Amino acid sequence: MTHKWIATPSRTNAILKKYQIDAKKSLGQNFLMEPQILQDMLSAAEVDQQTDVIEIGPGIGALTEFLVEYGRRVLAYELDDRLLAVLVEELGQYENLTVKHQDILKADVSADIQAYFPESERLAVVANLPYYITTPILFHLLSASSMISTYALMMQLEVAQRLIAEPGSKTYGSLSVAIQYYCDATIAQHVPRTVFKPRPNVDSAILLLKRLDHPRVEVDDEDFFFTMMRGSFQHRRKTLWNNLRNLFGKEADTTASLEDALMQVAIDPKRRAETLTLEEFAALANVLTADERIHLSE
Repeated sequence: MTHKWIATPSRTNAILKKYQIDAKKSLGQNFLMEPQILQDMLSAAEVDQQTDVIEIGPGIGALTEFLVEYGRRVLAYELDDRLLAVLVEELGQYENLTVKHQDILKADVSADIQAYFPESERLAVVANLPYYITTPILFHLLSASSMISTYALMMQLEVAQRLIAEPGSKTYGSLSVAIQYYCDATIAQHVPRTVFKPRPNVDSAILLLKRLDHPRVEVDDEDFFFTMMRGSFQHRRKTLWNNLRNLFGKEADTTASLEDALMQVAIDPKRRAETLTLEEFAALANVLTADERIHLSE
C-alpha cells in the first residue's frame, strides 16, 4: 500500500478545506506540497531511529509526518492555535510526537531538551522556518544547547546564501561569522517556490549545519566577541575604524586602545568588516577584552 503523505497536493488541499485553514501571512506560513523534498531534508540531517528531532512550526504536519515515521522522538513547537487540532487529529496516532503550543523564541529549549530527550544519543533540528524570523530562531537554537548536532533548515535562498558567505563577498556579514563560529555550513539543496502553497515570491534552500564539537576559534568573552563583531558591521559602507569608534566611544583613551589593538593583530583600520575573517575578529576581540580602558558605549 502506498502511503499518501500529507505533503501531496491532494491531501494538503483536503486538510486545508476540512479545517477551513488559510495560510497566515503574519506567521510566514507556506505549506510544502512535495514529499520528495521532505525526504531529502531527512536524508541531509541523517534522521534515523536513533535520532531525536526538534521541529519548529509543524503547520499541518507535512514534515512532522516524515519525522515521526523515520525518527525516534519528535518535539514540535507550534504557535498557531488553529493548527493544534489538525496535528492531533492527523498525527495523533504517533506516540513519539509531542506538540508544544509555544513560541520557539520564548521557549527554554535547553530545559525542554532535558525534559523530553534526557538520554538522547543524537539530536537534530529539522524545520521549515518562517521567512520573517528565520535568523532569530536559528541563533536562539544555536545558543540554547550544544546537544543539537545537526540542523536541516528550509529557509529563503537569499538568507541561506548570506549564512554561508565567505569574507570579501557582498553577502558576508555578522550572520556568516556567527555561523562559522558554531558550525560547518552548506546548502544541501535549492527548493523552487512552486512547491509551496501559497507560493512565496522567492525560492528556498535547505541549509545544512553540522555543529562543531568546540567553536572554531577561542574567545575570552563570547558576549563581548559577538557584540564587537556585530558592531563592526553596523554601517557596512563605513570602515572598521569608524564602526568600532561608534561602538566603544571616541574618547582619547578609547581611541588609543583601539589603535593599539588593531596594530597588535595587524588589521588595517581602513578595512571594512566584510573583509575580516572569523579568526581576525576573534583575535581583535581578545585583545580588546583584556584592555580595561575599553567599554561599550551607552
